[in-house]
Amino acid sequence: MIKSMTGFGHSERESRDYKISAEIKSVNHRYCDLNIKLPKKFNAYENDIRNIVKKYAARGKIDVYISYENYSEAKTIVKYNSGVAKGYMDAIIKASEEFSIEPSITSSLLVRFPDVISLEDEEIDSDEIFKALAYVVEEACKNFLESREREGSHLYKDINDKLDYINGIVEEIEKRSPEIIKEYRTKIENKVAELLGDTKIDESVLATEITIFADKVCVDEETVRLHSHINSMRETLSKDEPIGRKLDFISQELNRESNTILSKANDVEVSSKAIDLKTEIEKIREQIQNIE
Repeated sequence: MIKSMTGFGHSERESRDYKISAEIKSVNHRYCDLNIKLPKKFNAYENDIRNIVKKYAARGKIDVYISYENYSEAKTIVKYNSGVAKGYMDAIIKASEEFSIEPSITSSLLVRFPDVISLEDEEIDSDEIFKALAYVVEEACKNFLESREREGSHLYKDINDKLDYINGIVEEIEKRSPEIIKEYRTKIENKVAELLGDTKIDESVLATEITIFADKVCVDEETVRLHSHINSMRETLSKDEPIGRKLDFISQELNRESNTILSKANDVEVSSKAIDLKTEIEKIREQIQNIE
């Protein structure tokens, strides 16, 4: 099943003491651009989170948001940073000596200085917290993958419908091509009759002229390659692997052949169909930009 590069997934796990939430969303990108935003206390697990997410996505600009809430006030401790306090006191004493003034400082004033007192969460068992975090990220990734696959199924149907339409246009061009040669022959014969009356044109000269014209306007090679590229794209769409880049290459080849047909076209009907061909191929190329 093909996957869209656009997706969203969310999961959370809650206990009596804390809640961990994970949110994943992605948009189109040429490569895998993975950005993870998480609380400072989880920094040590960033690489583990990255490895989990990469199991579910190969391409896209992917943003992962991890949040953590601590519900237990008993887990919060007040920490006295004696080294910081000593630094402030040393500076106060030095200043009082330098300016010959009495140091005026109380303990209540000292602890108000920045970083002398800090509130910290008591450490939770690292194995417990990692298991909870890994579970939440994994569940969010599964939801994320499901959303990508749902969007991918819509893309699969839409692209196949467009390929059916393109194939029909190619078949119409193939039917029209022989008629162009016949009409050209009739046109020459009528022109000669108009200019020379009953004089018959030399068949070898006529055959040479028609052969030269046919060679210029013949699109048999292009239509054969178009059919081949259409079949190749259908086969690729059925693969259960990242296929976006290959599909993009095939769409470029489809566009190349349609350009050649348009440049060779010496017929209003074929020109119109070639333009329709290019328009539909461009629509497919736009859709392919969303595929992983």
